Amino acid sequence: MLFSRFTRCAMASGLAVVLGGALASTAHAADPPLTLEAAVQKGMAQAPVLMAHHAHVASMHEEAVRAGRLPDPTLNVGVQNFPITAPGAFSIRSDPMTMRVIGVTQALPSRAARSADREVADADVKAADAEGADTMASVQERIADAWIDLWAARQKRALLSELHAENALAVHIAQARLKGGGGSATDALTVRAEAAALDNRLEAADADIAGAQAGLQRWLGQTMTDLGDAPDFGKLPVAPEHLEQAVDQQAPMQVWASREQVAQAALDRARATKHPDWSVSFLYGQRAGPLSDMVMVEFGVSLPLFTRNRQDRAISAKEEQWEAAQDAHEDARREQRAVIARTVASWQGLARQIQRYQDTMLPLDRDRTQTALAAYRGGGPLQPWLDARRDEIELRLAYVDALTSRARLWASLSYLLPTSEAMP
Repeated sequence: MLFSRFTRCAMASGLAVVLGGALASTAHAADPPLTLEAAVQKGMAQAPVLMAHHAHVASMHEEAVRAGRLPDPTLNVGVQNFPITAPGAFSIRSDPMTMRVIGVTQALPSRAARSADREVADADVKAADAEGADTMASVQERIADAWIDLWAARQKRALLSELHAENALAVHIAQARLKGGGGSATDALTVRAEAAALDNRLEAADADIAGAQAGLQRWLGQTMTDLGDAPDFGKLPVAPEHLEQAVDQQAPMQVWASREQVAQAALDRARATKHPDWSVSFLYGQRAGPLSDMVMVEFGVSLPLFTRNRQDRAISAKEEQWEAAQDAHEDARREQRAVIARTVASWQGLARQIQRYQDTMLPLDRDRTQTALAAYRGGGPLQPWLDARRDEIELRLAYVDALTSRARLWASLSYLLPTSEAMP
């Protein structure tokens, strides 16, 4: 009896463990609906292009560490005063002046040149960082667009599906009228053809959904079937006024400031060429026989004496490039302001159109279609319903296009600034 009770308890405990593990596994397997924000975060965490950029920035930092350091010394080995004519030709011991030498030469670039090299390396690192900010914003927008494509395809599918039941009702009415002698076979065939056309549109919508899922899978690495609620595409996370004021902080513009720094560093390096570079050499010479060995110490210095057609020309060229970088930066700044203004205007215009669709156009077309179908059921002609139905389908598709366009504009504006700059 005791053994039986113990066995039952053990079996009950084991069953509880198995059921608990199964429930936990099911809960873990059921992923939550994928929101746009979650898709962006997940895609950013595994985007190969961002990983490649991080590796590039790491390499630039390694290059910056060695910038401005002294060059490697040079080892010199040879023979000096080696005779090649008689007497004693080609003998290292025949002439007391012949000696074997070994030495080291160290180049000593000017402090200005080394400082300029460090400035160039630092500017290159900052340029790589700025390009990374632009790449990150671009990837965020592309992931958001992929999520929006899937969301819009499902919106289109849902809006078309709402009309499917009405098609079945129209077919039923046409057949009933034909049997009652008040309709025509042409009307019955036309209604069935209209139903088939809607089915084709639904098939196309399913294909669009599959294609959009593949586009989102490109960023997430897996197929997502359950989307979360869309954000409010009628409200930007960053105020339009703030976008216009913070042009230089936006991702596409950060690279221009770094390009100016690169041009300035290149100019400083060109100016540094007017400072002389030094070198020092040490040689040890070994002579044959009882003669004493010798050492030699030499100092060398470059002489930038004729700078008019050498260093000055290079400096003038770098000055022109620096001014060109400044002018290009200002032109890009103006263009970015214009792009923001156009995008905001289009986004606001689409918001008004969408509101008009929702408040007026879609309800009116729905009433028109239902009224025409009721009239056909009561013995009226079929054509008014066909016209109203086709217009309503096109209106719904245009409505989805407007939703998609506004969402894409929302994404293009939302990821211009770094996350820390975004306003709630």
